[in-house]
Amino acid sequence: MKFIHNLSNGPSASTPHLYLSALPFAPEGSLLSKAPRTRFPCIAKVAAGHHNKWPSTQILLQGHTHIVTSVAFSPDGTRIVSGSDDKTVRLWDSERGMQIGRPLQGHTHYVRSVAFSPDGTRIVSGSDDKTVRVWDAEKGVQIGSPLQGHAYSVGSVAFSPDGTKVVSGSDDKTVRVWDAERGVQIGTPLQGHTHYVRSVAFSSDGTRIVSGSLDNTVRLWDAERVVQIGSPLQGHTHYVSSVAFSPDSTRIVSGSHDKTVRVWDVEQGVQIGTPLQGHTDCVTSVALSSDGTRIVSGSDDKTVRLWDHERGVQIGSSLQGHTHYVRSVAFSPDGTRVASGSDDKTVRVWDAERGVQIGRPLQGHAHYVRSVAFFPDGTRIASGSDDKTVRVWDAERGVQIGGPLQGHTHIVTSVAFSSDGTRIVSGSFDKTVRVWDAKRGVQIGSPLQDHTHHVTSVAFSPDSTRIVSGSYDKTVRLWDAEQGVQIGSPLQDHTHYVTSVAFSPDGTRIVSGSFDKTVRVWDVERGVQIGSPLQGHIHYVRSVAFSPDGARIVSGSDDKTVRLWDAERGVQIGSPLQGHTRHVASVAFSPDGTRIMSGSWDKSVRVWDAERGVQIGSPLQGHTDYVRSVAFTCDGTRIVSGSNDQTVRVWNAGRHVRISNDVERNVSQSNKESMCLLVNGKPISHFSDIVVFNPICNRKLLFICCHDVNEWC
Repeated sequence: MKFIHNLSNGPSASTPHLYLSALPFAPEGSLLSKAPRTRFPCIAKVAAGHHNKWPSTQILLQGHTHIVTSVAFSPDGTRIVSGSDDKTVRLWDSERGMQIGRPLQGHTHYVRSVAFSPDGTRIVSGSDDKTVRVWDAEKGVQIGSPLQGHAYSVGSVAFSPDGTKVVSGSDDKTVRVWDAERGVQIGTPLQGHTHYVRSVAFSSDGTRIVSGSLDNTVRLWDAERVVQIGSPLQGHTHYVSSVAFSPDSTRIVSGSHDKTVRVWDVEQGVQIGTPLQGHTDCVTSVALSSDGTRIVSGSDDKTVRLWDHERGVQIGSSLQGHTHYVRSVAFSPDGTRVASGSDDKTVRVWDAERGVQIGRPLQGHAHYVRSVAFFPDGTRIASGSDDKTVRVWDAERGVQIGGPLQGHTHIVTSVAFSSDGTRIVSGSFDKTVRVWDAKRGVQIGSPLQDHTHHVTSVAFSPDSTRIVSGSYDKTVRLWDAEQGVQIGSPLQDHTHYVTSVAFSPDGTRIVSGSFDKTVRVWDVERGVQIGSPLQGHIHYVRSVAFSPDGARIVSGSDDKTVRLWDAERGVQIGSPLQGHTRHVASVAFSPDGTRIMSGSWDKSVRVWDAERGVQIGSPLQGHTDYVRSVAFTCDGTRIVSGSNDQTVRVWNAGRHVRISNDVERNVSQSNKESMCLLVNGKPISHFSDIVVFNPICNRKLLFICCHDVNEWC
């Protein structure tokens, strides 16, 4: 299934080649890579950037028309059930990501909780319509009449381990136990909570029930005698939203609106260790892996987090992708996957071993991050921010190198490395362009001054002898990078702010994008516009970039589209690339020119097939505010993005985009590095709020992005 999820592009595009066309890209350590080698010795090989392990898998299940409130895996892990505020219960194939049958309909209000029976043949659901309903999981029909008795919303339901009973918790402050076969209540309600009961669960032997409530307590009940066991478990300082037993029933895990996850000793009734902290908003759901070694939690901070049960520490980075509150989480029976449901109306499935994002966000800026760029060898990242500083980061360790580069007196809009990585150039709202020594972290010479308004985009020429800048003064200016003086007159023709600039790979042309809705190409030597403006966008153009061969230009706009242009003929290629729901702020080509990446104010990063003009995979989601800048590494395996959420994030690109070489298929191993570094014999360099692939890189890419202005924010 990992093979199909990650490498289906080849087989789907050319059926006769089926698996053979995709096999070369299976990770080196996988059985699918090793086994065929003996039978197909002449199979193609990946020259560079080959994965050793399968990338993380995230499946997006879409169909609900409102908030998804609850999710659960079937006992065999092949199915997922979900409940939603659209009043339906839906069943999904967890491998293929497809809905099974029609929605289960019957509830007359929001569905708050769902669960499978131990044998997987039945589903139970609880709803704001005050009822508990049992469904036939195979036939998709309700079994018997609704279980009625609660006086208010039912917020949580669960089957007993033997499947004969159902427990439910309600806003009427009670816990009730039901005979699952006969559909009647067993005994009297379990009373003791002084506020809504939001979560209930059976112990593994079915003798006890745990409940969590908005009264900030966790309570334990005797399921046979229907009485409370001991005193309430107290420690949370806010509502308890979710509870679960460990597989051996010796411990209880609870999640709370106090942003913590806590573990309790069932026998002694005391908290074990310190709270698990990391979430920045309410914890809404918790669950344990089948072996009891890990805890998963979902939160209103839009993240899913994994914890080491014994050591009480977070495992890796948070799983990010949901664009709204996470309401429910669950482990697959084998513990390899996690399912989550969210207010963004989606159910997502995650690889519990690896996660999606690489490392933690690079944090340190005190305001929006507007531009990011990779060091030529990929070991460092530069970022520019509204906090007026430029910062350099260790790309591998995720830590800042040295202090901030300070000197600008206003927002830093754009940053870029020189092709040899020794210098950084930055542009700012203070109307200046500054050059920095990348190793010593000091400014080189005086600021380049001549612009009469904000500088929005900067970039080095491929040979690093010149710098180009774009500004709100409607001009594009060329500078001598060594002497620090302007070359010739400003390039004037735009009738509104210039937002993005970039050199062609051979350094003979410059492309610029503007609020006048046009893209323009300029002759560097003669200082004149080449041909007519490229017109088609119906709103501001935010970002532009040349393809690695210089034959195409890509642009992103406030009209929510990405457009591709023929750089020689000055005409649009194909239809606009559509999918973003807000302004497109940054665009870039992959090093081989087969893919385009875009970042948007819709908080997502998207990857597109440059030839077919279609989106590849799902959007990369995780940023909590506008995405301002994006770039590929030179080997195409990673993506970096900068955002108004003040973070720089690095992503695994392999899972979402078509896997392809950064070198020609026929190129020998010995010259693959030079192929990555050069196009038409010269380093590549694009810039602005765009990306810059500057290859002098041996494995990664150099790129830069710039951006906008306060008025845009």
